[in-house]
Amino acid sequence: QVQLVESGGGLVQAGGSLRLSCAASGRTFSSFVMGWFRQAPGKERDFVATISGGGSWTYYADSVKGRFTISRDNAKNTVYLQMNSLKPEDTAVYYCAARINIPPTFPALNTYEYGYWGKGTQVTVSS
Repeated sequence: QVQLVESGGGLVQAGGSLRLSCAASGRTFSSFVMGWFRQAPGKERDFVATISGGGSWTYYADSVKGRFTISRDNAKNTVYLQMNSLKPEDTAVYYCAARINIPPTFPALNTYEYGYWGKGTQVTVSS
């Protein structure tokens, strides 16, 4: 089992920045592919970004490429999402997810490919 707890959400003006964190506990953190997803009201949960266990590989949704950066610190069992140049359409609940990478797959873009989820953190971008 692995437990995930997100933090760092909040209210920010368009053009601003936020950094989300996701702290993991349980099994060996570096063995997990980590991902960030988001869900706006009335919409499906969408892929945002993912990072490999060692941190060498990253992949982003087109809508956030160049603005968001995913990173991880395996010594701290934490994954981050740095969000810059935020737009009102980035408003959503952001979820951290973990994947035991069997079979080896990268990038994993679908919610069903991740077995563990946090409860989410709200990000609201005002215009």
